[in-house]
Amino acid sequence: MPKTYDTIIIGAGIAGATLAHTLSKQNQKVLVVDKNGIASGGSGAAGAFVSPKIGKGSALQSLTNEAFVYAKDFYLRTCPEHFHQTGVIRTPKDEVDAKKFFEYEKYNENSYEWYSKEKLQTLGIEAGFDSFYFPEAGDCNAPQVCAYLLRDIEVQIAEVLEMKQKNGQWKLLLPTSYFLTHNVILATGYKSTLADLRYMGIRGTWGTRGDYRSKLDLPVSIHQAMSVGANVNGIIKLGATHEKGVKAPIPCNTKMVEALKENASSLVNTSDLELQKIFCGMRAGSKDYFPLVGRVINVPYMLETYPAVVRGAKPALEYVDNLYVLNGLGGRGFVFAPLMAEILTKHITEDKEIDKRVNPDRLFLKWCRKFML
Repeated sequence: MPKTYDTIIIGAGIAGATLAHTLSKQNQKVLVVDKNGIASGGSGAAGAFVSPKIGKGSALQSLTNEAFVYAKDFYLRTCPEHFHQTGVIRTPKDEVDAKKFFEYEKYNENSYEWYSKEKLQTLGIEAGFDSFYFPEAGDCNAPQVCAYLLRDIEVQIAEVLEMKQKNGQWKLLLPTSYFLTHNVILATGYKSTLADLRYMGIRGTWGTRGDYRSKLDLPVSIHQAMSVGANVNGIIKLGATHEKGVKAPIPCNTKMVEALKENASSLVNTSDLELQKIFCGMRAGSKDYFPLVGRVINVPYMLETYPAVVRGAKPALEYVDNLYVLNGLGGRGFVFAPLMAEILTKHITEDKEIDKRVNPDRLFLKWCRKFML
């Protein structure tokens, strides 16, 4: 007899890992399936900074900062050995950017301090402008966090070839086995072929990170045009980059990180940095940069049953039964994932309504009008 689960999550990046952990705490029997393994894509390559967003008080900034508070508490509570709460310096790129920081200050919703450029120099940071310091921020060891969250969860390294639904139950076919489950959650990242998610506009951004051995005494992390991690156990992380021109994953190579060390040299002394390992992968984002969390609309049914939807009609939405998505976390995956996992878990286990800001329904009607005419 095949094994049966309450929920099967497809994808073992930070989205799938935090979701599996959170659902299991609600006594759900969970299986995670990933064709390449834990944190094998964009999550493993992430700089994994957990810090607030600065700006002029947008809705995205507010959501990000809510998620930041939840995330840093989650990591401190759940896996403190893999979350380095070193604080993060946000420093302006130039004079124009420095003036904006004074405008941003009143929108800083989280604990912060001004660090003068003189104080930054005492920390070994060559910044030309006064900067924000967020003491509660830090960064995660990305692969280790994902692995830790899944330590008590069953994980299958295999590709899901097909999934079918019958009598309220999903059947997932793998190359050498199959499993049954009540719920399926797609945490598949930038590429998903198992359901029609076109309306969500999921897109990939390539990221490359280099981990460097160094004796540099760098007690805090820095973010400017790029990210420089604090020295933790003799390792400084540079990156990850945000390269939108890369359309498909490519093998990691040293050429990818050549510019990282040079760019970092404008902030810190990089003379003894010695490359130890390269990480690269595609991170998934959405069109409006908000996460995608909730049920999956039955797109073929909607287009066939309500053809006027492409001309602006607004019929009631029809969903695929017990199919959900947690995706589109973008470059702030380790900030968003814990709160988004909590939101989806409460929806599944308590029928709590999904936050409208992250519900993918927001994108469907506009997609129909724009792309289906």
